[in-house]
Amino acid sequence: MATTALAAVSTAVALTALTGCGSLLKEAVCGGAEYPVLAVGDHGSACVQDGEEPDEGWARYPEGKVPRHVDDRWDVYWRTHTLDENGDIIELPAQ
Repeated sequence: MATTALAAVSTAVALTALTGCGSLLKEAVCGGAEYPVLAVGDHGSACVQDGEEPDEGWARYPEGKVPRHVDDRWDVYWRTHTLDENGDIIELPAQ
């Protein structure tokens, strides 16, 4: 009887994860061998291959403020902020 109850709980947890109801599956901002960058002084973000530097006009996110998943804390924050040419965080004007 305990085995049946454990199986039922395991199945419920798996279904929740697969349907997204548990928000366990989050979309990554970049692919596995990439890191995110943001447009300097403007709206926008992109992904750069690991081992490469961002193109001119793009910058790495400040340490500890890197978005990892779509709609995570930093992904939402950087929609209204960016870096200026000195690397200081600035608020973006509304689009």
